This record gives sequence, structure tokens and C-alpha cells, in this order.
Amino acid sequence: MIVVTGATGNVGRPLMDLLGDKAIGVSRPQVDLARPSTLEPAVAGAEALFLLFAGDLLGPDTNIADVLDVAKAGGVRRVVLLSSQGAGTRPGMVPHSRLAGFEEAVRQSSLEWTILRPNGFFTNTYAWVQPIREHGVAAAPFADVALPFIDPADIAAVAAVALEGGHEGRTYELTGPEAMTPRQRAEALSLATGRGIRFVEQSVEEAREQMLQFMPPPVVDGTLTVLGSPTAEEQQVSGHVGQVTGRAATRFADWAARNAKAF
Repeated sequence: MIVVTGATGNVGRPLMDLLGDKAIGVSRPQVDLARPSTLEPAVAGAEALFLLFAGDLLGPDTNIADVLDVAKAGGVRRVVLLSSQGAGTRPGMVPHSRLAGFEEAVRQSSLEWTILRPNGFFTNTYAWVQPIREHGVAAAPFADVALPFIDPADIAAVAAVALEGGHEGRTYELTGPEAMTPRQRAEALSLATGRGIRFVEQSVEEAREQMLQFMPPPVVDGTLTVLGSPTAEEQQVSGHVGQVTGRAATRFADWAARNAKAF
């Protein structure tokens, strides 16, 4: 049996679909990784665990060593950790510093491990749903800075393969098949929806004010730094999705067509 934490999220949902009756999905409040004992019933008799930490679970109250101990005690022998690209490119920056520490704990454990490092998600585009519906406008900073965002379903596809075994000791950088700018993503959405979506470039100050409504200041500042001044590595397209799954990573245009009704 495979236990999937964050089972209701953007990666967890498609991962559960792929694993089918092989998986047990858990999420808050049923299981709180900040309180590792709550994981005990789920991992009893399981052989693999998909670990996802987000939001306040990246804070100081989360002890991944305790989580791994609970998993091992339950019989788990394989763990797949969802980290972030920034844990490798910006390990000193919040929140990537916490994920970098989680990666090290997983590597030092006695478990078989695989680490997944995706960059930005296509689903971040859902932030445009309301302004597109109401005003036909998509706004973002750094209009012409390209990054190879990824479909979360592709992350799930890689995770599903890794959880079955054969990818122990590997760290996979996961990206989409092409680097695109916010302006280009808005154009692709316009084609997919058949609507004349107008792109508006936000100032850094405007974007920061908007992001502060749902993200803490250090995370906002780190995110804006990556979006506006990405490293060459952060702009590079990886072939790891295809290498692991045997199929190419999803293009944003195809994701947009599949999700056009949301906009």
C-alpha cells in the first residue's frame, strides 16, 4: 500500500487517480505532519509514502525526522519527497531553505528515497480566473521573463512511477517542455478560451501587494526574485518527466485547452 499526503491538492489528486486502489490518501485535519503521531494509522502496513509539505508545514514546528521515524515504524521502506527547484538553486532562501533541510533528512534516513524538484505550476494560472471572467484581463509582473512551468499532473505521473520503486537515490528536476513568459501564457489562454484576454504587466509593488494577501512577506520576496531574476538553471528545460514516465511533459497550451472552462 502507498500513502499519499496532501491527497486533495494539485499534485495529490491526480496522483491518487493514477495509483487507484493501491493508495491511501490523507490530508488535514485527518493527518497533520506537524504532529507525526497522527500519521501512524495510515502508514501501518504501508510500503511507500509520498510526502508533501506546504504552507505552515514549512515552519519550525515540523520535524521531518519524526515523520520519517513514524513511517519506518509502520513498515514504510520507500519515500518520495515533493521538494522544489529552489531547494537546489536557492537553498538559503525562504521557504526553500526548509525544503533543502527536509531533503537532507530524507537522504540521511535508512529509507529508499526519491526527491522531486518542480518549479512553478501551471495551476498558478488560476489566479487569473476572476479577473479574466470579470474584465477579460490577466495581470502579472515581469511580462517577458520566461520560465518552464509544469503541469502538476506531470509531477504526479513521475511520483507514481517513483513510488513503485526503481528510482532510489535520484533527485529529479521537473519542468514543462518549454519556457514561457506570462504574456505568452495569457495569449495561450486567449486562444484556448476563444476570448480576447488582455495582458497587463504589473509593477513589482502591485504584484507584491496582491501576493501579500495570501503569502508571508519572506515568501513573497523570494517568489518575486525568482520570477524576475531567474538563474540560468531555473530557466532550463529538464527532460526528467519524459525520462521517468516515457512521455513528454505537457505543453501549457494543452493544459489551457483542457482547463479552458475554468476561465
